[in-house]
This record gives sequence, C-alpha cells and structure tokens, in this order.
Amino acid sequence: MGPLVPFILSNEFNLIVALIAGIGFGFILEQAGFSSTKKLVGLFYGYDFTVLKVFFTAGVTAMIGVLLFAHWGILDLSLIYINPTFLWSALIGGAIMGVGFIIGGFCPGTSVCAAAIGKLDGLAFVFGSGLGVLAFAEGYPMLEKIYLAEAWGPVLMSEMLGMSKILFAFLLTAVAFAAFYFTRLIENRVNNIHPKLLKERVVLYSSAVGIAFAILIFVAFVPDSKSRIETRINKELKLNDFTSAEIPADKLASEIVNNYYKINVIDVRSQEEFKAYHLPFAINIPIEKMNEREWKKILDQKHKVNYFYSDDHEMTKKAYLYAETMKKPENYILTESSSDFRKIFSDLVVPTPNASKKEINVYNFRKKAATDMAALVEALKNSNQPVVAKTLKVKGGC
Repeated sequence: MGPLVPFILSNEFNLIVALIAGIGFGFILEQAGFSSTKKLVGLFYGYDFTVLKVFFTAGVTAMIGVLLFAHWGILDLSLIYINPTFLWSALIGGAIMGVGFIIGGFCPGTSVCAAAIGKLDGLAFVFGSGLGVLAFAEGYPMLEKIYLAEAWGPVLMSEMLGMSKILFAFLLTAVAFAAFYFTRLIENRVNNIHPKLLKERVVLYSSAVGIAFAILIFVAFVPDSKSRIETRINKELKLNDFTSAEIPADKLASEIVNNYYKINVIDVRSQEEFKAYHLPFAINIPIEKMNEREWKKILDQKHKVNYFYSDDHEMTKKAYLYAETMKKPENYILTESSSDFRKIFSDLVVPTPNASKKEINVYNFRKKAATDMAALVEALKNSNQPVVAKTLKVKGGC
C-alpha cells in the first residue's frame, strides 16, 4: 500500500490493510488451486499453464494500472522501488528455484498457502525453504562475491531495450496474448481437447487485449495531468489579471509581524537562492516541485493564507496559479521581488528634515517592522519551518 501511505492511509492502518490483503491473497491462491502441486507443475509438463497465465495477467494488469495512475497524477513513478539487479544471483538463484519448483511442486508463496491449509507436502517445502535460507545465511561469506557480482543497479527492461515505458507495455501485452494462445494449443494437444474450444478462448483473449490496448492508447496519446495543468497555467498567465491578488511588501511585513501563525510565506526560487536570503518564516518550494505530493498539505492548509514570492514576477504568478488549481481560496502574490523586500526593510534611509508626514510614517513603520520581524525570527527560530512528510520508496516484492 506504499503509494497511499501516509497521505491516504496512516502507517498504523496500513498494517491492518496489509493483513486483510494478505488473507485475501492467500484465499484466492487456494481457491485457484495453487495449493495443489499437480496444478502448479502442469506448467513444466504442458498440461496446465494456469500459473503462467495468472502471473502474466497480474503483471500486465499491474503494469497498465501503474501507467494509468501515473498518467492521472495519482501515482508518482519515481517513488516505486525497483529491486537492484545482480545478474549472477538472478541466474543461479532462478535456476535453483526452478529445479526446486519441479521437484517440490511449489514456489515459496504457494508452499505457505498449502501449509496454511494443513498439507504435509506444503509444510515439508516450507521447512526445506527455511533450511535453505539458514544455509545461505551461514555460508554468505563464501558466496558474497558471486552474490554481488554483475551489479547492474535498479534497471528496467524498457531502458535495457532502449524504448519508452508505453511502447514496452504494448510489446509485453502482445507477448502475453501470444503466450496465452500458444500455451492453449499445447494444453489442447497434451489433454486431447477439441480445437473448437480454442476459438472461444481466442475471442476472450482478444477482448481482454483490446481493452488493454485501448487503455494504453489513451495513456500514450492523451496529455497527462501535469501537461494539462501546465497548459492551463500557461494560458491563464496570458489572460488573467492578477491585480486583485497582488500585495505590496509593507502589507506582507504587517502580516508576518501580526499574523505569522496564520500565513505561509512561500519562496518558489531554487534552494541555493533561498539559502542566500529569504523572507522571515519563508518555506522553500521550488516552482518545479509545486506539484509534488509532499507539499500539498502545506499549500492546501484551510486555516492559512499563502503568500508567494520570487525574483521573477512571472514565476510568482505561476506558483499562484498552481495553488489555485488545488482549489485553495486564499493565495496572494508579493508585488516586489525578494531582493526588493530585503532593501525596503534593511537599507532604510532616514527621512530628510523636510520630508512629508507620509514619508516619516512609512519610515517608522518599516523600521519597527524590520525590528519586530528579526525579533520574531530569533524567538521562533526552531519552529519556523513546517514538518514535511517524507516520501519514501517502499521496498519489497515476491
């Protein structure tokens, strides 16, 4: 449930969901006959390819679902953990597992499923797997070099083949269809089944592949959520009048001094520019990261008002529009740049003797505001940054 934690599911509730999902997965495995060695080893003898079909279906469905969710902006592909590839470990380990599958009739997951319903062969396989794990752990110092040999890192097949994820998805879906068709031919021949039944299967497979291809075509040719948002923002940048959303430096300074706990001062410049200088209590959210999930809770706080600033007024307007796409009602733009704000409150010029009352009032206000902001920053220096939920890649796998 990794992509849903902690934004939709809490860490604690995630464990309950995982337990329910695990029980459901085990139940489905057993009901599909995967606790039977006869059904599982049929893959190697040609009379039952259910295992291949189930795994291919699961893989293709998950692949298309991931691409579709990423296209809608629901899932961030960069957060998906990819197991690193160790070539010799994969080849040798795969060969050992394959031999064990043929001899024992189970893979690790199905053996636990069989053991859970009391099958002795499943219990024996689980016990043997435990001995194998123990032997590997004890012998690891001798096996370490070959285990870590040919470390390729987190590679993807699409990258290895030099193609896009979408193109690889089309290719894998087509391969799945071909695999289903030809394995059905083999099953019919081995089991002496009349070929007429094959036509019904072809129609079923073709319908499923047609739906899969339709979704992939949608993902491939319809602009994704980020592109649509970017297009909308660029259009509104040219058409919108931002006068009502702009506020001067003096107004923002007043808000910082009197209502710092009710506002978010958002600096949309780069991290380097932010470190060089930033406004009091500012939060750094670079413009290119505005759409990232970790900042949504900061930008969309109902009880706070967002004030955006940068050194580029167009960039500030863009940040404002990003916040508007979240349906946040109260967002404002600082008219001045960060450097102008700094000059206004740090490079104060004492009014001349013949200065007007307005000039004297402005000077007094800015002098007091600069002093108050510095005092507040010092007093609250350990609590002026929000707690941001760290987004981690979830590790795991079968």
